[in-house]
Amino acid sequence: MPAAAESAPLLELRAVAKTYARGGASVAALREIDLSVGRGEWVAVTGPSGSGKSTLLSILGLLDRPTGGEYLLDGERAALLDDRTASRLRNRSVGFVFQSFHLIAELSVLENVETPLLYGGVPEREWRERARRCLERVGLSHRADHRPAELSGGEAQRAAVARALVCEPALLLADEPTGNLDTVTGVQIAALLEALNAEGRTVVLVTHNEALAARSPRVVRLVDGRVVADERRA
Repeated sequence: MPAAAESAPLLELRAVAKTYARGGASVAALREIDLSVGRGEWVAVTGPSGSGKSTLLSILGLLDRPTGGEYLLDGERAALLDDRTASRLRNRSVGFVFQSFHLIAELSVLENVETPLLYGGVPEREWRERARRCLERVGLSHRADHRPAELSGGEAQRAAVARALVCEPALLLADEPTGNLDTVTGVQIAALLEALNAEGRTVVLVTHNEALAARSPRVVRLVDGRVVADERRA
C-alpha cells in the first residue's frame, strides 16, 4: 500500500461533533472527533453498532454536516459551502460504495455506472467510454448490458465500485461493502478496493468485520461517538 503523502491531508476533522434532536432530547452521535487522513491512505473505521461509524462516513462524504468542530475535504471547509457547492465537490472528489449496492433496477449496468456523470460536468459524448473503462477495471465489462437483477451479489458490488470510480474521485468511501456478500466474494471485493488504493486512491472503509478491518494498514476504532484507538500496522 502506498504511504500517505507528505502534503496537506485529504481529510481533516478538528473536534467534530454531531448531535441529533430526538423526542425533545439531544443525542450525541459524534463527540470531539480529531482525525486526519493523508492522500493515498487506506483506513478502516470500526466499532460496535451505534458507535457513530455511519454518521462519520456521511460527514466525510458531505452527505451531512457536523454540528460542532470543523471538517476540511481537500482543503475546502465544509461548513462554509452552500448546498450546491458541496454537491459539486462531493461529485468531483468522493465515490461511494454501499452495502446494498443502490443500483437502479430499470437501467443497465452501463447506464448505472454513467449516472454520476449526469451531474459531473463531463461532456455526454465521454460518458459511455468512461463507464466502459470503469467496468473493465472491475472485471465486469461482459455484464455492461445486463440489468442489476441479473447480477450476482459480487457482480452488483463490482458495478457499484465502477460507478464510484467514474468521476475519478480522489476518495472512496465504503460503508460495509462486504456486508451482503458471502465470505469468498467479500474477500474479492476487499482485494479490489486494495488494488484501487495501491493505484493511489484514498479509501475509508466502515466495517463491523474484524477480518476486513485487519487487512487495513490503519484502523480507527469508535465507541460512543469517540475515537478510542487509532492503530497503524508497522
